[in-house]
Amino acid sequence: MYQNKMSFVDSIATIKHGKMLDKVQDAGSTGRTLLKGGHVIDPKNNLDAVADILIADGLIAEISSDIKGEKGDKVISCEGLLIWPGLIDMHLHLGDLFEVSTNPIFCAAEDGVTMGLSPGAGNTLMAPALLGAEVDHGVPINLGVYLGAASVLSTELSVEELIRMFQGDMEADVLSQKMTRNAITNTTAPLVMGIKDHMGHFIMSDENIDRIYEITSKAHLIYMSHTQDPEHAERLVSLSKGRPIHLAHATAAGCGSHADPVEGMRRVLALVNGENVTAEFVTTMLRAGGGSREGLQMPAASQKLAYDALASGQVKILISDGQNQATMKGFGDTRDNIPAILELADAGILSLSDAVATMTQNPADLIARRTQNSWWQEKVGHLGVGALANITVVDKDDKLATYTIVNGEIVSFENRAVRRNCGAGGWVSKFGMVRRTGVGELAMFSYKN
Repeated sequence: MYQNKMSFVDSIATIKHGKMLDKVQDAGSTGRTLLKGGHVIDPKNNLDAVADILIADGLIAEISSDIKGEKGDKVISCEGLLIWPGLIDMHLHLGDLFEVSTNPIFCAAEDGVTMGLSPGAGNTLMAPALLGAEVDHGVPINLGVYLGAASVLSTELSVEELIRMFQGDMEADVLSQKMTRNAITNTTAPLVMGIKDHMGHFIMSDENIDRIYEITSKAHLIYMSHTQDPEHAERLVSLSKGRPIHLAHATAAGCGSHADPVEGMRRVLALVNGENVTAEFVTTMLRAGGGSREGLQMPAASQKLAYDALASGQVKILISDGQNQATMKGFGDTRDNIPAILELADAGILSLSDAVATMTQNPADLIARRTQNSWWQEKVGHLGVGALANITVVDKDDKLATYTIVNGEIVSFENRAVRRNCGAGGWVSKFGMVRRTGVGELAMFSYKN
């Protein structure tokens, strides 16, 4: 006779003897989540083995070969799946414009992204308040923002005053006289990752570029450029005078929009030294099949130069630059992140651990170095005990994220957002992370000290 031996029914509400039974509550839920039997790849901690991971209070609590669960633990079987540190997409346009009918932030989570840093084409000093309010309303990933370089210089604040503002040392009355009368903008403006020069939208003078270098180098912010025209990239690097610059979507120079693809790629790579000049490649552009075809395409010859730069360690960071449902399109798509990482390993260009590092440990290390904040290496980009429980669980066969876990909460399962946890994400800046900014709650209430 058929017998139902499935144990999960012990966790489902039911009726017994005329009474409602809350079996989850009766189990005494611990609030812990246990990932069992997955193949863990953690480049920072040199881990490449089948292991269990215990999550408690939003942090990695333990990682070992066989963790015994307790009554009330949420247990996820990860047998046959890859477990990576949560993907950090340090160049991902999200919430830039009027995204009234699409959900690119949720789509990014479905694609395995746990942290997205958004470089709006013309983000103003209001951007932290505007996107921060979205975090307060509920987003499934950790978000941060870069400001537009031209907008940063559009107020009456001097370079020295802007440096002090980004360090959190500027007097409120000066900001209200020289920047804006909006106290919310003045308060939240320093909560940024960096500044982006966007030559695709705004062309700045040498003098203004030098001002941005002064601000970013002294306030310890990331200076990101729009790298598409090799001549513009060469100009920016020549003006750097040894100060840090990060060449965004450098593979765009190998697509032929402003120069011969191979020549353009060579010229940009000649600038990258890994010290003050770093670069990133777009995952879509690296895929043999071209990936998402909404952006620029690289021919095979310039692709080969990019592969060589990755293999040699000259370039260590991958990004998507966009999400297919975003209003502000980039040159790539978050849907290509996981496939590109797996394909780089399958092709022998990078080991799988090194490929995973391009969107985990490596961006965390670069951000920590540029911001001079060790939080970025301690809390994100790896699966060590005490790190934020940001985890991407991957099916290597379908090249998709089976689970996306953000701050200990499952935000996506099998490429579908888990709506119960849509507010799992927090706000990140060069100083670290807060779970909410408070801006989105001002219309309802304020907190009394």
